[in-house]
Amino acid sequence: MKTDHDTHFLLAGDIGGTKANLAIFISNEKRPILSVEESYPSRNASSLEQILDVFLSKHGLKVDAACFGIAGPVFNGCVKTTNLPWIVSANRLKELFKWERVRLINDLGATAIAIPVLLDHELVELNRGNHDPTGVIGVLAPGTGLGMAMLVSINGKRYPLQSEGGHVDFAPKNVDEIALLQDFINSHVSVERLVSGPGLFTIYSWLKHHRKHKEPKWLTDRFDLETDIPQAISEIAILGKDPLCVEALNTFVSILGSTAGNLALTGMTTGGIYLAGGICPKILPKLKEEVFMKAFIAKGRFMELLSGIPVKVVLNDKAALLGAACCAMDLKEI
Repeated sequence: MKTDHDTHFLLAGDIGGTKANLAIFISNEKRPILSVEESYPSRNASSLEQILDVFLSKHGLKVDAACFGIAGPVFNGCVKTTNLPWIVSANRLKELFKWERVRLINDLGATAIAIPVLLDHELVELNRGNHDPTGVIGVLAPGTGLGMAMLVSINGKRYPLQSEGGHVDFAPKNVDEIALLQDFINSHVSVERLVSGPGLFTIYSWLKHHRKHKEPKWLTDRFDLETDIPQAISEIAILGKDPLCVEALNTFVSILGSTAGNLALTGMTTGGIYLAGGICPKILPKLKEEVFMKAFIAKGRFMELLSGIPVKVVLNDKAALLGAACCAMDLKEI
């Protein structure tokens, strides 16, 4: 890589339960520029430090600042990861890698930071709403789990608010959802348990039992060959090939819509609701149907308020990395 002495390198990470994505960005006034990126299976490593050793050995650049968006609550520069047996400490990373500027933030906080710098082609509008440039922004990202965060504006600067809102109680809104909750009531039924990749399969499996549905052989055969059954359910539903897959995805999208509406009310997100993560772009045709927005605005006296909130899908699958790089760029400038 050809560089000059004025080039400032930023190390960014998006660390989830399935993958650890690391990247080097070049500092830029408007938006950090992605230079190199690597992805590693998180569960194959004993720690983030182990993955960083591999990455830095391959890309031996001196970084000016580093920021890692990590799936888990961050307290005082330390996080115990939600879906991995890791404890990550900013001070430990500084000591090991001789970095002066390191910050750990929640992974959805990193995604939220990226929202203001995303380009038009990186977003798809589900509801135009009323644009409020300084309003609170809400972000939901169903994937391996369900992440949530908000972004607030104070004196012209944006700040992320970390959240573990995916782990709040699931609130059913119709007879079928009440029956679904009742069948799992002996344990904590969080929203994440249903609005996630594993959650879609949970909904499908429950519907199959609840409806006493006989799964067609072609579908059973496909599931036997699949490594990602929730994605298969989504694809089959979007193509309309199996009615139970369609119902499962409709239920998933309806619960997602209701959850997004709850976040919009909780945070008064007049700056918009943004759907990120790996699942939403893949089910975009379904999100464009009325199921999502119908559930989103179904809040009684606040229907009109919610109808005025912009809702968009984030297509950029590197949004969390980009947000972490933006955060690292701010650290460099301190």
